[in-house]
Amino acid sequence: MKKVVWGVISTASIGMEKVLPAMQQSAWCDIRAIASRSLESARKAADKLGIERAYGSYEELLADPEIEAVYNPLPNHLHVPMTLAAARAGKHVLCEKPIAIDARQAAELREVAGKVHVMEAFMVRFHPQWLRARELVRAGELGEVRSIQTFFSYYNRDPANVRNQVGIGGGALYDIGCYPISTARFIFEADPLRAIAVIDRDPEFQTDRNVSGLLDFGNGRRLDFTVSTQSAPHQRVQIVGTKKRLEIEIPFNAPPMTATRILVDDGSILGDGSAVTETLPPCDQYTLQGEAFSRVVRGEMPLPYGVEDAIRNMQAIDALFRSEKSGGWEAVNKD
Repeated sequence: MKKVVWGVISTASIGMEKVLPAMQQSAWCDIRAIASRSLESARKAADKLGIERAYGSYEELLADPEIEAVYNPLPNHLHVPMTLAAARAGKHVLCEKPIAIDARQAAELREVAGKVHVMEAFMVRFHPQWLRARELVRAGELGEVRSIQTFFSYYNRDPANVRNQVGIGGGALYDIGCYPISTARFIFEADPLRAIAVIDRDPEFQTDRNVSGLLDFGNGRRLDFTVSTQSAPHQRVQIVGTKKRLEIEIPFNAPPMTATRILVDDGSILGDGSAVTETLPPCDQYTLQGEAFSRVVRGEMPLPYGVEDAIRNMQAIDALFRSEKSGGWEAVNKD
């Protein structure tokens, strides 16, 4: 097996601190080059992570004939333009979430789908705790699953942080609201039909800092969630069926060096007294994600999900933003 040669466009912190070090641990990934708008910044990042090549522009990296796949962790408004540029240069692309600003922009990626592989970087879909949760749901262990409840928050009021810049795709719904939607679609194996949201915006940044949403998946199934960029850090997922509930303790930022736990509870004793704990061994979901995409590039496995899946997630986000304005239910458009 020959490692896939990767290039990275941007020295964004998520790449430098989490994704790239994890991918460097994989036998499938060769992180060969990194690019920034500043050669100095690129060289500094390359030296820090032991990356062979540094480029002072994204275009230089995309012109490197040895680069087979590109990881794109740029700010949200640049996801589609630079993913298109990489794909047109013949590179496969793993693009950070959300893949676009809206579904219409995401649909531009249909131009390159099928010519190269493009995947939205929802690393949680590769973590064993989520795979196990879906396995239990499929097996009917919870009965009929009708409700998923999700809470995900952190506190950040740094005006220089891209998450607090509304013009380039900042805000809670883009940054972390995409996770409850994606994971609910993963568990229900369906798309929502309609959505409604209550959104509170920061008076200074104008970003959506607190979002509560309700998505109707039909047949009595629903997701209700709250995400916040200005609340005490917390995350939890409850998947509730007619017989049992399943709780994922650290659903999104699962620690790579320690075991994770899921709880299955029939509710016979309140307060988790009847919960059965299942412990899963430590793993790095970013390593697993990089390996999976590299195996796709090598033809070792089919693409787990691609551009159409990303468009569907953006359609749900679009409906929630429309609901903010209308104050009511909005259909999740399908095209």
